[in-house]
Amino acid sequence: MKVLIIEDENLTARRLESLLLKYDPSIEVLAKIPSVAKAVQWFRENPSPDLVFMDIHLDDDLGFRIFEQVQLLVPIIFTTAYDEYMIQAFKVNSIDYLLKPVNYEELVAALNKYQLLKKQAQAATPDLTTLLNLLGKPKETDYKDRFMVTVGTKIRSIETSEIAYFFLEEKVAFLVTQDGLHLPVDYSLDKLTQILNPRQFFRISRQYLVSLSAIETIHTYSSSKLKLDLKPKARHEVFVSGDRITDFKEWLGK
Repeated sequence: MKVLIIEDENLTARRLESLLLKYDPSIEVLAKIPSVAKAVQWFRENPSPDLVFMDIHLDDDLGFRIFEQVQLLVPIIFTTAYDEYMIQAFKVNSIDYLLKPVNYEELVAALNKYQLLKKQAQAATPDLTTLLNLLGKPKETDYKDRFMVTVGTKIRSIETSEIAYFFLEEKVAFLVTQDGLHLPVDYSLDKLTQILNPRQFFRISRQYLVSLSAIETIHTYSSSKLKLDLKPKARHEVFVSGDRITDFKEWLGK
């Protein structure tokens, strides 16, 4: 089976490839593609794969936009950081989906469903109009409300309301809970900015994404820079980038 992975999180793409090979070592992952533009180019230059794993939110746009630019009839298993409203959409359209982080047992079930559809000669292609309407403008309840993170040998569910802020260190994103727990997450800060409620979280710099409740004190550091005291205390000095100060002040006032 030839598989294409369309996913902008490198760690997620590599983990998915590993799980696919665990399911069937003969699976060939043709490519791991991070954006709509690169996926469109790939499809135009290569034969269609047997199966596509596609993230919903990619670097440059919604993954569904790929199918507006190239005509494909290829089975798709979506991966998504969202839960209820997205799951409902997939069920209505008989499309397989996987919630991140991808669970091996759920992956097996999705692949088994694909094999069954293949035997029955049914194409698991999406109703793009319906799905795009559902994805057109996120509602308050559409934003991510929990994260599944690995703590030692266990997987723990962290409610978004428990998170004080996220920060980037050595190219790895960490979440910090209100009680001071630091945990790595399999998302970039760019992706986190897309999937978190903008009323609750603000990207103050390339390194920090903070919740309103985590801001303890704001200092005027210079005419073009603000310094924040966060709770729990951050490992680094935390500044609001100069080009984000106006938007940051507007966000505080909402």
